[in-house]
Amino acid sequence: MEAPPVTMMPVTGGTINMMEYLLQGSVLDQSLESLLHRLRGLCDNMEPETFLDHEMVFLLKGQQASPFVLRTRRSMDKAGTPWHLRYLGQPEMGDKNRHALVRNCVDIATSENLTDFLVEMGFRMDHEFVAKGHVFRKGIMKIVVYKIFRILIPGNTDNIEPLSLSYLVELSIVAPAGQDIVSDDMRSFAEQLKPLVHLEKIDPKRLM
Repeated sequence: MEAPPVTMMPVTGGTINMMEYLLQGSVLDQSLESLLHRLRGLCDNMEPETFLDHEMVFLLKGQQASPFVLRTRRSMDKAGTPWHLRYLGQPEMGDKNRHALVRNCVDIATSENLTDFLVEMGFRMDHEFVAKGHVFRKGIMKIVVYKIFRILIPGNTDNIEPLSLSYLVELSIVAPAGQDIVSDDMRSFAEQLKPLVHLEKIDPKRLM
């Protein structure tokens, strides 16, 4: 089956263009409990939600230099929950007055045959991993603390090992485009987590 043409135009949800505002950092394993204790005191839910997810990243190569990327995720510990399909646009560092990285974001629940559908559309799986962690909420902010596990045998999520000796920490808000003021609240919250973790506007290009 020939892959359909790929365009890199921004993806919109209905008539509202939703953006994800993001700050990221990491904390060593031995500091995890201290960070969780701090978050329990600062966030709305005293006890965080926990998750164990399997994520697969699919690519579709087109005429552009960069492939079109879609992410699929399913819960491994909550039976009956739907698969999720996620699109993340190119990150925008923006001006210095914007305190968070911004990227286009679409997240939808789907049926269980999502991966089969993507393969039929011409996508190929690039990599997969298991993510295990905690989710806190503070108003419209979401704070996720999680560890990434490498899958040693493709497709076998029972055979995994930690990718590092640290946990990723992400502070995010999903809001309509143009709501840059939310990054001020994010910066204020991030300041309360220091020195346990330093959340920053990280440019992905620096990591390549």
